[in-house]
Amino acid sequence: MARRYDCNDATDRTTGLREAVSAVRRGELVVLPTDTVYGVGADAFSSEGVADLLTAKGRGRNMPTPVLIGSPNTLHGLVTDFSEQAWELVDAFWPGALTLVARHQPSLQWDLGDTRGTVAVRMPLHPVAIELLTEFGPMAVSSANLTGHPAPETCDAAQEMLGDSVSVYLDGGPTPGIVPSSIVDVTGKVPVLLRAGAVSVEELREVVPDLEVAN
Repeated sequence: MARRYDCNDATDRTTGLREAVSAVRRGELVVLPTDTVYGVGADAFSSEGVADLLTAKGRGRNMPTPVLIGSPNTLHGLVTDFSEQAWELVDAFWPGALTLVARHQPSLQWDLGDTRGTVAVRMPLHPVAIELLTEFGPMAVSSANLTGHPAPETCDAAQEMLGDSVSVYLDGGPTPGIVPSSIVDVTGKVPVLLRAGAVSVEELREVVPDLEVAN
């Protein structure tokens, strides 16, 4: 039976975050608010948890799960060959709606899907998400919807779709909107915008003027 906590209530928020951390440590799924839409998350280093996440969404391994982190410092243990331009993007837009695709450390024991040695990583600008990620660590997080359905802006919408496949729902009220994060590939010499989103091309080019846009 799924448990739900109102994160606008201080006591419920404290309890909910504690229960969410415990659930993720057990390999279970939790739903959390972000600065774009609600996400469903699992321990990034639990292959079973990530597999359950993909199953709950009805999503295949060909669409790997992004990783959310609570601090830019966490990147040091996750990625390699991270360029100076990539760090400049982090400094300018994190926490916020910018996802960076980078090469992950080859020694990491995780299975996020068919990633081909890369990871899509982001630090969201939402206090509940940051608190959970700071307490637990890196989490595999995808939008909390069934594949093919709209991404949820409320906890109700997420729960209607995912039901008891999720152990803990953290209700932070409506999220700011359904504009997704922008995605920039920083694995090459020049950053490449893979998906336009909440951070515009113009804003990105103020930081990395040679940014290219994928066809």
